[in-house]
Amino acid sequence: MCGINGIIAKTNRDKNELTSILNNMNDLIIHRGPDEDGLFSEENNNFSVGMAMRRLSIIDLSSGQQPIFTDDKQIVIVFNGEIYNYREIRARLEAEGVTFNTSSDTEVILKAYEKYGVESFQWLDGMYGFSIYDKKINKLFIARDFFGEKPLYYTHTDKEFIWASELKSIINTIDFQPNISKKGLNLYFRLTYIPAPHTIYENIHKLEANHYIEYDLASHQTSIHKINSEPKPKTSDISFEDAKAKTKDLVYNSVDSRSIADVGLGTFLSGGVDSSIISLCLSQTTEKKIDTFSIGFKKASYDETDKSRVVAKMINSNHHEFIIDEDDLKNNIHEILVNFDEPFSDTAALPTHLLSEKTREHVTVALTGDGGDEVFGGYNKYYIGKMNKRYTGVMPKGLHKVVSKLSNKYLVDKDDKRGRNFKINKLLNAIDYEGDFYWDIISLANTSNLLKEILKPEHFESNLFQEYKDVLGKQIIESLTDFRLVDKILSLEGGMLAKVDRTSMMTSLECRAPFLNREIWEFTNTLPEGYLMKGWNKKYILKEAFRDQFPDEFLEKGKSGFGSPTGDWLRQSLRKELESYIDPNFLKEQGLFNVEVITNLVKDHLESKKDSTFRVWSFYCFQKWYKFNFLKKS
Repeated sequence: MCGINGIIAKTNRDKNELTSILNNMNDLIIHRGPDEDGLFSEENNNFSVGMAMRRLSIIDLSSGQQPIFTDDKQIVIVFNGEIYNYREIRARLEAEGVTFNTSSDTEVILKAYEKYGVESFQWLDGMYGFSIYDKKINKLFIARDFFGEKPLYYTHTDKEFIWASELKSIINTIDFQPNISKKGLNLYFRLTYIPAPHTIYENIHKLEANHYIEYDLASHQTSIHKINSEPKPKTSDISFEDAKAKTKDLVYNSVDSRSIADVGLGTFLSGGVDSSIISLCLSQTTEKKIDTFSIGFKKASYDETDKSRVVAKMINSNHHEFIIDEDDLKNNIHEILVNFDEPFSDTAALPTHLLSEKTREHVTVALTGDGGDEVFGGYNKYYIGKMNKRYTGVMPKGLHKVVSKLSNKYLVDKDDKRGRNFKINKLLNAIDYEGDFYWDIISLANTSNLLKEILKPEHFESNLFQEYKDVLGKQIIESLTDFRLVDKILSLEGGMLAKVDRTSMMTSLECRAPFLNREIWEFTNTLPEGYLMKGWNKKYILKEAFRDQFPDEFLEKGKSGFGSPTGDWLRQSLRKELESYIDPNFLKEQGLFNVEVITNLVKDHLESKKDSTFRVWSFYCFQKWYKFNFLKKS
């Protein structure tokens, strides 16, 4: 696990200057790879090229140093991530006469490319970002994994092309302050994160998951290509019992493949369905006791450690439980939020970072249950999506407007309970009679109508998700399969995986997600939707596949999620800072928000007239990012 950086100068640039730039880029991401670093740079007649990396040693500790070259020194690679099937690929190549100088997965990627070119990228099962410079054809290739577990940013200016694992390496290399992207701004204030290919900055992009960039060093032109074709979901006629058996085998195999490490390895164990199954599988595929890690809260309404204890006892793990209070989370808010390099307001980022920090004291790698909801259909929002079609079929549009208005007026929470009133309003506000409801369901901060009120007209964008509809090839999103596909390219890549990557890598902990396996994903896309969600029973086939190994009713227990009491913090310890962000002079100079609307939103929350935790927290996180990056003050 590492971080990578690279630069192509479009004119000949001194090698020492390029080396200095790469060292500076590496220094900014030392947390991603504290064990060692490496770089390569070269001057040419009409360009200069350099690649660098920081390494967190996981596999082949003694000989996996990067960059790695082919035997003739004509092709070089830097790599971030893990390739779980590298041994199988290596065996195939060795059978064809290919020789290796290391035991690392990095060299396997390189040698596979040397023999088969970019076609070999399709063989890779893993999480990764890598760049390969091929002098023979004067091209450079930059690739990102199937789900987007590892980040990859890039920008193309008049003078240079730059890429990096973290945005900070680019921002601190270019010689100008980039403007805020209108698209990125709107995506953030709808979703609480910014999905690929966008960022908060104009002309700086994220490489989309399952894609690679081809850079022609002769013409300085780029093209972007998909790595693996993704077949359209097509329901098979597999029986439920056969599907259940295959689900079990696929999950066990994936956990086993993602357990390869030459360092200490454990699991995050929250007590929910996903992390419990992953921990169970790992305990059964290794000979020694495994380490499990959970985090609990002194505030009873947020604490769920009793569930993780049940599983830890059942699998006889070395269980590590960390009980924290609000102050433990608040102490690192600034460092955690600014490390994302762009606005990000998932409240679970704070406890995830703290759990990662505590876990890193014991192991270097942790398996997680991330992706289980997207792959097997586990979110409450999938219910809401299914209900929209039924609701609009029986409720006249005019009557719905009346019901929604009354709900917003009378079913008002004054603190951050996220209970019945919250869920009813979330459902009613997301109802859409034209078929666009799911985009508002996943808009955790603001629906389109609410965002239109907050932003000044020149900064608001209405047709925000059209490019994602085009990618999906569907204008109306209405089935469970549709919802899961949307989540894969938006919520998973931009939200969940960004959260886990940035917060864990801040502590130099590598997290792996066995449910994020292309074979599992493609298999679940062939299942009848009733296998995934049977009535109100979410992740039905996954639960049934492992039901006989858990106590009765355990897999049906609800789980509240991994949040933080941010609504309370904003009214208390963060109040003064938040109030500074609605200073009229500051807002007018900033020029992004409708001053009166945003001020009233924040004040109503502070005075407990109406709880608007998600909306106000997204505003707070944005303003903190803005102040740190544009005013250069912490």
